[in-house]
Amino acid sequence: MINKYDAFIFDLDGTIYKGDRLIPNADVTINKLKELNKKIIFVSNKTTGSIEDYYNFLIGKKLKINKEEIINSTYVIKEFLKKYFNKCNFFSIGEKKFIEELSSDGFNYTEDTKAIEVVIVTLDRKLNYTKLEIAAKALENGAKFFAANIDNTCPVEEGEVLDAGSTISALEKRTHKNLENHFGKPSEFMLEEIKKRLNIENNNTLLIGDRLETDILMGNLLGVDTALVATGVTNFPNGNANIQPTYYLNSVFDLINSANKK
Repeated sequence: MINKYDAFIFDLDGTIYKGDRLIPNADVTINKLKELNKKIIFVSNKTTGSIEDYYNFLIGKKLKINKEEIINSTYVIKEFLKKYFNKCNFFSIGEKKFIEELSSDGFNYTEDTKAIEVVIVTLDRKLNYTKLEIAAKALENGAKFFAANIDNTCPVEEGEVLDAGSTISALEKRTHKNLENHFGKPSEFMLEEIKKRLNIENNNTLLIGDRLETDILMGNLLGVDTALVATGVTNFPNGNANIQPTYYLNSVFDLINSANKK
């Protein structure tokens, strides 16, 4: 497989690692691709860490990568906000790291429902009723309704936890307002950022991930081959019949070991 492709797009959570543990032989796989001078980027919807955090984690696991090879949805939404809502007042159902990253770029976090211009939803493992009501009232007052990602769950070592998709559904039902934009996989904003980093060609790029509705769909939208791995959040080989991967893999190690084409 590695001889067929010149570029590889990897999901992170559930594909390269799960929780704090590396998927077995993921380091071997990535380092082999780097040794062969393959182009690599990592794409994550997770916002509980910065790109610097993910880079330090991965190199700490002996992956020989560059920080510029990592994209997450925090970066993508920040670039959008800088262009269209620079220095705006925002409220986020999200964790401390996400709020700090936006605040460090000049965006003003507030819980004043009359001052909030943008509501942003992402993974929040300390979600509570108070946060939901602040967001709901801000939306009813005319705030924009954005999400850094729309995953329903996030993979952890023990299984899965609720993610942004569930919160978005709750707010839509509470306010009767629909999400306006999201910035993670498989959004148009993430697609454009990937295209900036890689010269995507249909016959030389492979995308590898553990989710049909985000990873594999994004690969289909990019027009590249895809591989679904069984190490994260997936019900493979069953799932959405309308979203089909090119390959089913046990793990990323199959890229340099063996693979079963669908």
